[in-house]
Amino acid sequence: MAENYDLRTAGAASIAAPDLPYAPPVPRHYRPKIGLIGCGGITVHHLKAYQDAGWEVAAFHNRSPEAAERRRAEFYPDARVCLSVEELLAIPDIDVLDIATHPGVRSPLIEQGIAAGKHILSQKPFVLDLAEGQRLAALAKTAGVRLAVNQNGRWAPYFSWMRHAVRAGLIGDIGSVHITLTWDHTWTAGTAFEKIHHLVLSDFGIHWFDAACSFFGKVRAKSVSTALCQAPSQPITPPLIATSVVQFEQGMATLSFNGCTRIDAQESCTIVGTKGTLRASGDICGISSVSLATAEGTARAELTGTWFPDGFRGAMGELLCAIEDAREPENSAEENLRSLAVCFAAMRSADQGRMIQLCD
Repeated sequence: MAENYDLRTAGAASIAAPDLPYAPPVPRHYRPKIGLIGCGGITVHHLKAYQDAGWEVAAFHNRSPEAAERRRAEFYPDARVCLSVEELLAIPDIDVLDIATHPGVRSPLIEQGIAAGKHILSQKPFVLDLAEGQRLAALAKTAGVRLAVNQNGRWAPYFSWMRHAVRAGLIGDIGSVHITLTWDHTWTAGTAFEKIHHLVLSDFGIHWFDAACSFFGKVRAKSVSTALCQAPSQPITPPLIATSVVQFEQGMATLSFNGCTRIDAQESCTIVGTKGTLRASGDICGISSVSLATAEGTARAELTGTWFPDGFRGAMGELLCAIEDAREPENSAEENLRSLAVCFAAMRSADQGRMIQLCD
């Protein structure tokens, strides 16, 4: 017993990393024409990803035609700029829509797209109200179209590799997921984002809530507790420090955020299971390797690709593969409502100062 007080463990042998299919999915033959609605700053990464994949964006629409013209000229100069959503939806050979507007105006656009028989990739967060999300998901199912959500973080190489390792049973049943992010989000000063009170939890943190839920798979979240506060001398209004604890039917996830880290931004994720441990750490949104430790030894997977733009290629690629295979996409609207419910519960918990129950 005396030898164990300092909690040291014996060194592990180095073993080869397993080959896991973590790269963004690519349809075998399906190459539809895509229409982009909303041409804000983030769509640069959408369009880089689609261009790299060889997918055609055939039409652009934005409330400001100048923004649509700018994106068209940058990426697809032969595409059409539409002055209205109705004009874009009337183009018969556009099969898929990328709706990349802010959430406040997105639901009616999704409904219009469904009515026009288009498959849709919605920007995240999918909706601001779960009942509205359920309604849109049901409309899409009735219309026979695929509705997916651009949770692009799922196809960040490190998150994708870790998720595939969990699904392959390499670490057994998950007991805990611990995610820590320290980065500088004060760049949002003076932008529309500064008006979002739960900027860290909703607009940004949704990627990590979604990642945690995807690691647990079909295991349901039971409750969420969140604490939120302002960072010392932070230059913007929304609180930038938050910690959430999510209890699942089996296991627990903790997510810790500090969006006012001006020096040495870092991200880490540790998943502990009954048979092993996964660890990843490094630059924010830019982790390039994952370690897998089991009874056999420790493996380090050196990964290719980056979240920007591979995550965006993965989100659209999964939708295209689902259309091609006549199945629901992994990032379907209905599936995404599970992680969105956790994110919304985290915000309610912070506002009300209490644990929020999600299921009995």
